[in-house]
Amino acid sequence: MSEVHSLHLFEGYGIELEYMIVDRQKLAVMPVADRVLAARAGEIVAEVEAGPLCWSNELVLHVIELKTNGPAQSLGGLSDAFQAGVREVNDLLRGLGGQMMPTAMHPWMDPHRETLLWPHENSPIYDAYNRIFGCQGHGWANLQSTHINLPFTGDEEFGRLHAAVRLVLPLLPALAASSPVMDGRQNGLLDNRLEVYRKNQRKIPQITGRVIPEPVFSRSEYEAGIFAPIYQAVSPFDPEGILQHEWLNSRGAIARFDRNTIEIRVLDVQECPRADLAIVTAIVAVLQALVAERWSSYAKQRSWPIDPLAEIFEKTIALGENAPIDDPAFLKLFGYPEGAASAGTLWRHLVATLLPEGEAQQTLKTIIDQGPLARRIQRALGGDTSPAALHRVYGQLCQCLETGELFYA
Repeated sequence: MSEVHSLHLFEGYGIELEYMIVDRQKLAVMPVADRVLAARAGEIVAEVEAGPLCWSNELVLHVIELKTNGPAQSLGGLSDAFQAGVREVNDLLRGLGGQMMPTAMHPWMDPHRETLLWPHENSPIYDAYNRIFGCQGHGWANLQSTHINLPFTGDEEFGRLHAAVRLVLPLLPALAASSPVMDGRQNGLLDNRLEVYRKNQRKIPQITGRVIPEPVFSRSEYEAGIFAPIYQAVSPFDPEGILQHEWLNSRGAIARFDRNTIEIRVLDVQECPRADLAIVTAIVAVLQALVAERWSSYAKQRSWPIDPLAEIFEKTIALGENAPIDDPAFLKLFGYPEGAASAGTLWRHLVATLLPEGEAQQTLKTIIDQGPLARRIQRALGGDTSPAALHRVYGQLCQCLETGELFYA
């Protein structure tokens, strides 16, 4: 999204999907992202253009990211573009005995034993993270997410977008949770990736905060209230200043003033791009309605502190679509007429209200009716987390990614 500095609200979309690379037979992680990128580019690179997409590296060698090649003018057609990219990457991986696996966490990876960091371009950044935080852990080496980059121009647009994003963030795990298994076990949480993400930088808590960003609505407020405390807190651990950049901020949505976007980061990646883009479509529709003050004024949206939003967020991390929302004032922000609802019921209301008939709405109907992917994985496992059961279900998920089909329990 480096070209979006002149784009106004909802004039462009930057989408990023991360996938783990696994052995095609055993489903164990395979640290070969550099070989895949080299096969496409002819040399080892951190990023390569591939038609409408770019492929790029991440922190670890068993993860590869597919993203839009610059801002897309609309969300239409992106599902097909990403699906074609998935198939192209898988074709290259087939020769290495590998494939890509969806969902936000590998179900039995031991990150302390199996992690290999990216050793090529930008490796000083990754080395600094590793030195400070120790990146051989689930919150670093075992997580795959979907990112949405949305542009703005000027403080007025930034403030309106940031206010809307803060209100939507707590609801996102109810649609997108896809990480119910970690270390080969289920602990009852639907979104283990986010639970670990909340805590993986607690050594310097200013970096992540409560995940829900502070109520700041201009660049100067953001720099004083978020960036300055982060940079001050990290400076004793980073004397060379390697990490003193906007991307060090690890809240669930971060302002990137270097490219005038807000990047939403709390979405677990789904079983196929069709599901990811349907969820993105729903989120964008809700944000557009909030920015347009369809149900609530900008002043009302700005007035929400962190704590009540973080409380809802922590409920949806654990319970997904079943998380109770019993705050009438919060529900009123979204035009919901009653005083209490589950997160899934609220999403049903929003999708029915905002989205026209079409593929995205049909996909969302499956997600809302059957639960987020994490719920469907739980149902498919039926309480059995034996190696054979995990291999069977996650093998099916790999097939869903390859074919572009939704996962049904």
